[in-house]
Amino acid sequence: MKSDEKPLVSIGIPTYNRADSYLPQVLKCAVGQSYTNIEIVVSDNCSTDNTEEIVNGFHDPRIRYFKHEKNIGPNNNFNFALKQARGVYFQLLHDDDLIDPDFVEVCMEKADFRTDIGLIRTGIRLVHADLRLKAELKNRLFGPTTDDFIFSWFADITPPYLCGTLFNRKGLLKIGGFKSKHNLFQDVLAEFKLAHKMGKVDIEEAKASFREHSGEITVNVKIKAWSEDGLELLDLLCEIASARNKGKVRSEGMKFFSRKMYEMLQKSASAHGRRRPSIIDYLNVYRIFRFRYLPPPVHRRIYKLYCWTGARHLYHKLSGNPL
Repeated sequence: MKSDEKPLVSIGIPTYNRADSYLPQVLKCAVGQSYTNIEIVVSDNCSTDNTEEIVNGFHDPRIRYFKHEKNIGPNNNFNFALKQARGVYFQLLHDDDLIDPDFVEVCMEKADFRTDIGLIRTGIRLVHADLRLKAELKNRLFGPTTDDFIFSWFADITPPYLCGTLFNRKGLLKIGGFKSKHNLFQDVLAEFKLAHKMGKVDIEEAKASFREHSGEITVNVKIKAWSEDGLELLDLLCEIASARNKGKVRSEGMKFFSRKMYEMLQKSASAHGRRRPSIIDYLNVYRIFRFRYLPPPVHRRIYKLYCWTGARHLYHKLSGNPL
């Protein structure tokens, strides 16, 4: 198949004030794709740095640059990039993540260049700000069904990260793009919706890198918002699961999202220079997911609270340990 006969793939890069940090690396990996029938949509959310100069410096006709007159918020910027895209498939590549030079090519070859698939997914790497490898997450699944996809995520053997995902553009637009209650799990919601409606193709190998750093937007979000978004996602997973597994998805999902929220709390605390999250944050997670996942230091703090207040019922409810 000739290059110009292959499906067009759009790489959307929403960005804000990262011209002097990560953006040049992201643009370099986008223009350097071995699959040449691509377009790169850069959606600049009213940056005050020299983002436009950096983008124009690449002199690549496949790049289409848009700059908003005012900041429209991250998620609106994501959807703006989606609406401007013209490809059969669309990738939302954050301005701090990376893809391998053959990411698009491997995805399209694995999909046999079909145009009717909902998702094409790869494994990903977790990297530090300086790109040192933290972990490699293979994209493994229990099987091909929607239930398998759900339980594979719960088991931490498949990573639904944006940087490792190509979306069917028309299908994504049809479900309303990226959206959730607080626009935190909006990407994972879209992935499960499209996979259920249109099917997916999975590639085990890691072909993209998710960069973890203190400047991530999500580490500054209140845990209550994360928890409410997680509950919305869990409701969707229960809706699309097979009838025989709906109860299992609900019970395992409550435990899974509880753990995810506690991990998010610890990550946020570390990013802000604190040793541990507050007890109030843990209580907010418990209130929504009704599952205890208390690391030993937190358990000791709750025990001290019991000793001070005599709140026997509260201690038992939070720790699961009768007195």
